[in-house]
Amino acid sequence: MATLATDTPAFTHWSQALPKHALDHIPGEDGWPVLGTTLQLLADPIGFGNRMRAKYGNVYRNNSFGRRGVILIGAEANELVLFDRGKLFSSEQGWGPVLDQLFPRGLMLLDFDHHRADRRALSIAFKPEPMRHYSDALNRGISERVQEWSGREMAFYPAIKQLTLDLAADSFLGLPWGPEADKINTAFIDMVQASIGVIRKPLPFTAMGRGVAGRKFLLEYFTAETLRRREQGGGQDMFSQFARATHEDGSLMPVDEVVDHMIFLMMAAHDTITSSATSLIWLLAKNPEWQDKLREELRAVTGGEGRALAYDDLGKLDLTEMAFKEALRMIPPVPSLPRRALRKFTFGGYTIPAGTPVGISPAAVHMMEEYWPEPAKFDPLRFTPEQVAKRHKYAWVPFGGGAHMCLGLHFAYMQVKILLAHVLTRYHIDIAPGYEPKWQPWPIPKPSDGLRVTFRPV
Repeated sequence: MATLATDTPAFTHWSQALPKHALDHIPGEDGWPVLGTTLQLLADPIGFGNRMRAKYGNVYRNNSFGRRGVILIGAEANELVLFDRGKLFSSEQGWGPVLDQLFPRGLMLLDFDHHRADRRALSIAFKPEPMRHYSDALNRGISERVQEWSGREMAFYPAIKQLTLDLAADSFLGLPWGPEADKINTAFIDMVQASIGVIRKPLPFTAMGRGVAGRKFLLEYFTAETLRRREQGGGQDMFSQFARATHEDGSLMPVDEVVDHMIFLMMAAHDTITSSATSLIWLLAKNPEWQDKLREELRAVTGGEGRALAYDDLGKLDLTEMAFKEALRMIPPVPSLPRRALRKFTFGGYTIPAGTPVGISPAAVHMMEEYWPEPAKFDPLRFTPEQVAKRHKYAWVPFGGGAHMCLGLHFAYMQVKILLAHVLTRYHIDIAPGYEPKWQPWPIPKPSDGLRVTFRPV
């Protein structure tokens, strides 16, 4: 268990350095000069983490992306860091070195009162009325596109990525993409890839250089759109909701903050839903008996092949939701979560000083046998109410937890359920015998070959 200190935080920005030898008492590895363990971590994060845990235990020191830090593994570690009852951990200072040049002031990067105030203001976009609007838009857009997949062998990942971006235009922006669509997609790709760039300065021809250029383009685009919507009004789409968001005193959220939140949430919805939908399709293709079970449930709820999934019926898809949760367990879209300790604390028998970068790993905990017997097996029945009640609450954290629980998690459930309603009531998902795609694990998991599948009419 952990114990917390109550001394005043000494670190107010992520760039403030921890004393050189402050973590020498924590077992671990510093790696190579300058690069540390960065390359080993990027090449095989799961394997690297497993080796470190086997050698040093569930608390170990690491040195990646130019910073020495501590990794905490286990459900209790997840609870300590995510629930954060003592306001000990800074999300802003944890994510800062990775995302500060790319997604500053995104909701995930805010702390405490600022985070609470902005989260309350933005929650208007996820109330029942706008969610019903998104549901109608998702059903319409997914149905039209899925019909084009009949009988085709195709790379699923790029197809669902493009579809998710197109759906965002309707649900999030309330308008069709114009000629800027490809630039917007490229900007998001470049920004996400820049988050794990080894060179952290935005030099020309580097990943960070491309990412910062992508952010500049999106700032210009979304600033103009925010001003237009405030002047002309808007509908039920997410962007219009954000543009009208107010703080508790009734004042409108500043335009630059609206833009930063919109860019961040577009990225989160665009890339993480693409990743999680792809992993679910892959696991259902590998386990066709679960396709049959979900198909039966979806047809019973929707009334037949290719019919819309009503917003009021989303809660009736128990097996479908359990299958999605199991896919999120096996391939979480955010494999690790960084924080920074604002005060010293103890965990696992070690005193960890203020200013320490602290990481937890949903990907590692989701595969620990003490929580998940036969963790490599796809088994949605792990998420029956009875099984969930037996398990540590923080053994499954694909959406984070505590105050920073993903604001859009219900939107993610809705989009994936609607996708499956239109896919599985029409098609069997087939893969070639023995097919096993290699997954690129970071920054957001995706199959390196795009995931080759065939949608065969039922």
